[in-house]
Amino acid sequence: MIDSKTSNATSPLARFVRTASAGEKNKVYKRVIIAATESQNKTIQKAHSVQE
Repeated sequence: MIDSKTSNATSPLARFVRTASAGEKNKVYKRVIIAATESQNKTIQKAHSVQE
């Protein structure tokens, strides 16, 4: 287990969440949501094609 209080190293994601502006976060979140939705739709289409 990593003790975050004693470690000065941070992940790029943590650094982004702490330092990015609201506009930058919204752009990233929107891209992530779109990608996740597309992935889910592909999975659903595959499931439907297997059932037929």
